[in-house]
Amino acid sequence: ADRAPLFFATLDQFDWSEMKAFKDPTLSDRLSSSTAAKSAALARFRARAGDPAVTEQRAARLAMAAERERRAAERAEARRIENERQAADLAARELAERVEREGRQIREADEQAALEVQRKSERDMRYAARKARKA
Repeated sequence: ADRAPLFFATLDQFDWSEMKAFKDPTLSDRLSSSTAAKSAALARFRARAGDPAVTEQRAARLAMAAERERRAAERAEARRIENERQAADLAARELAERVEREGRQIREADEQAALEVQRKSERDMRYAARKARKA
């Protein structure tokens, strides 16, 4: 009961450092494999650069970007035109309000002057009637 199974006993006695597949890479090994991977990636990229499909994709992307820029310019122009129209509408509305306000002020001034003339004539008539009664 105290004994471990035979399989685990043999694993404890095994020297793992003597495995043939085990290899501890040194710094120079890691650097060389990194350099090799980078150069392989660069070679794949250069090979794809001359590929007609890649060239076609790049041309399609450029065309889409140009179309996007054109639409953005159209939207900006439409916004500018709309802003100018709104500014012109606002200026016309303000002008109409000012003309209407000035016309109302002139009418009120005329009405006030007419009221003053009417009051003066009524006062003069009262004064003349009082003079006539006294005389």
